[in-house]
Amino acid sequence: MIIFLSEGMSSAHADEMIKGLNDFGVTAHRTVFGDRQVVVTSIGKPGSRPDDETLQAGIRSAYHVERILVVDTSCQLANRQVRPEGSVVRAGTFSVGGGHFGVIAGPCTVETERQTCETALAVRDAGATALRGGAFKPRTSPYAFQGLKREGLKILAKARRLSGLAIVTEAMSPEEVKLVEEYGDVIQIGARNVQNYRLLEAAGRARKPVLLKRGFSTTIEEWIMSAEYILAGGNDRVILCERGIRTFEDYTRFTLPVAVIPALREMTHLPVVVDPSHAAGRADFVLPLAAASVAAGADGLLVEVHPDPKSALCDGRQSLTFEEFKRMMRQCTDVRACIG
Repeated sequence: MIIFLSEGMSSAHADEMIKGLNDFGVTAHRTVFGDRQVVVTSIGKPGSRPDDETLQAGIRSAYHVERILVVDTSCQLANRQVRPEGSVVRAGTFSVGGGHFGVIAGPCTVETERQTCETALAVRDAGATALRGGAFKPRTSPYAFQGLKREGLKILAKARRLSGLAIVTEAMSPEEVKLVEEYGDVIQIGARNVQNYRLLEAAGRARKPVLLKRGFSTTIEEWIMSAEYILAGGNDRVILCERGIRTFEDYTRFTLPVAVIPALREMTHLPVVVDPSHAAGRADFVLPLAAASVAAGADGLLVEVHPDPKSALCDGRQSLTFEEFKRMMRQCTDVRACIG
C-alpha cells in the first residue's frame, strides 16, 4: 500500500502516522516520490493486512492524505498503477518515456579527448540525444583497461560543452556516484552491479537520473525490485535498460529477450531502453536488434559508436562506425513511423 501525503502535512504528523502503522503491525517507510511525500507499507505482524479497509479508513480519518493506492505486488513505487501514463525522464537534451524516444550513443570507454569529442559531434549530428562513455570500467580481467576515471569524466564534460549532449556514464561504487553526479547527467548502474544494494541506495539519494541495466541472469522481478531500491531512496527518475541475458546459446554475445519490452511496459511506469550492442556482441547484428527493439515498443536505445572500432580499447567488435550509426538512426526512424 502506498499512502500519498497531502502537500501540507508536516514531518511530525507523518512520523506520527508511521508510528501508528507500526503499532498496528504494519512496517512503513517514508520517502519522496516526485513532488510528494509518500509512505510505503508492507505486512509486519502476522494477521495484519496493509490493504485492510479498516486500516485505510482509520488513516483517512486521522490524517490528511491525498490518496491511498493498494498495490498487490512487492513492486510498489515502480508499479504501473502509480503512474498509469508512464514516467518521462529528462536530463538536459535527453528525454525518454511518455512518447519521447531517446538515443544514447558513444564509445564503450573514454580513451582520449579527441576520440570522445569527435564521437559526440558525429552522434549528435546523426540524431542522438545523449552521449555515453565509460570513465570507470568494470572488466572481467583485472589486467584489462579499467578506464581513465576522473580524467575520463573531465573529458566527457568537455564533450558535453562542445556538443550540447547530456552525458550518461557509469558509477561502480557509492563514492563514484557523487563523482559522476558532479560531471555527468545520468548515472549508469551496470549489469554486474544490478544487485549491489549499497550502490542502489546511493543512487536513490542522488539528484541525477539513473539508468539501471539488467544483469546477465537477473529475472524481470529481481530487476524491477532493484529499481525499487532507487525509488525508495527518493529518486523517481529511473530508466530500465535491457542489454541481453545469458542463455545456453553462444552464437551471439548474449540473448536479447525482446518480449521483456511489452512486459515491462505492462508492469511498470519506468521508461525502457535497449542496448543492442552488448546483446549482439558484433556490429552487423546491432542494426536488426535495434529495429526489433523499436518495433516492440522500446522508449530508446543505448548504442556503442567509435570513430575506428578496430582500434577501440574495449568492445570494438560490437561498436558501430559513424556511417553505420547514421544508417541505424534512419532505419529506426522508419520503423517508428510504421508502428505509429
